[in-house]
Amino acid sequence: MLRTLKRRTAAVALLLFAGAGTLTACGGDSEEGGSGQLKLGFFPNITHATALVGVDKGIFAKHLGTAPQTATFNAGPSAVEALFAKGVDATFIGPNPAINAWAKSKGQGIRIISGAASGGAALVVKPEIKSVQDLKGKKIATPQLGNTQDVAARSYLKSQGLVANKDGSGDVKIVPQENSQTIETFEQGTIDGAWVPEPFASRLILEAGGKKLVDEKDLWPGGKFVVTHLIVRADFAEENPETVRKLIAATVEVTDFINANPEEAKKSVNNQLTRLSGKPIKDEVLDAAFQNITFTTDPVASSLLTGAKNAEAVGLLEPVDLNGIYDLTLLNEVLKAAGKEQVQAK
Repeated sequence: MLRTLKRRTAAVALLLFAGAGTLTACGGDSEEGGSGQLKLGFFPNITHATALVGVDKGIFAKHLGTAPQTATFNAGPSAVEALFAKGVDATFIGPNPAINAWAKSKGQGIRIISGAASGGAALVVKPEIKSVQDLKGKKIATPQLGNTQDVAARSYLKSQGLVANKDGSGDVKIVPQENSQTIETFEQGTIDGAWVPEPFASRLILEAGGKKLVDEKDLWPGGKFVVTHLIVRADFAEENPETVRKLIAATVEVTDFINANPEEAKKSVNNQLTRLSGKPIKDEVLDAAFQNITFTTDPVASSLLTGAKNAEAVGLLEPVDLNGIYDLTLLNEVLKAAGKEQVQAK
């Protein structure tokens, strides 16, 4: 059972988060729903296939008793803003915005309750860029300042002796922009590369003539790192533990479905991406993206802890104690009941 927490109003929680300096307007699509519905956030990315398939196949609706009200976002900071403003109750999100939300709410605002995906992010550049040192004086994009790929890019550049400051100065200028815009700016030549999640990494390669300079999984032990997990607002979890259990059970079922039926899952993902953007993803992009992602309810907690240290090192996070950010109790109960291996928060 999730621990009892002090309840904070949405205004207080939002004020706490505002110090992150990464608030943006809530983005994307929203579906109307009646009272009592779970409000679920996710991104229109293939790294969020768990959410896309769960909505498309009605698996969330089956477990919850009604289809969740949904909202989509371009990147994590805006999703967290909506979470604290009670625009959503739970959201699929990357690790760094979850860490930032935990820190700004002093450990009171959110809990990570399940994994969703590992891998599926890369630095794609113009063909003439042969090595990371060729990025000096160049401009690369990330989805949003402080989001997971933004931290990964800045941390990697620092490890290679290159400076990329938050204000855009330094050896490499990082320009946060929406992923859909990045395809256009890359083709136009106004950026030289981008550190982005799928399907945008594969689109930059297959549609815009880019090449993969860094596959992020090569930077992690065993190639495993959390790119997407599921978080819930702490007060909502306290007040609605059975709803949270049902959401987790649905997430486990969706994950099993994707892994057992990858071709059908791709079609399901494309159905939702087409609905959200008005344009389907090409089959070759879907195939390439799926090859780069592992769908798992294991949150790969060790990579989150390393990611927090990386964010601190590049000045995007103050030192923070992450003890308690995970509550995998309900997940492990669901996994155990299904005869599956349980996961750890370390």
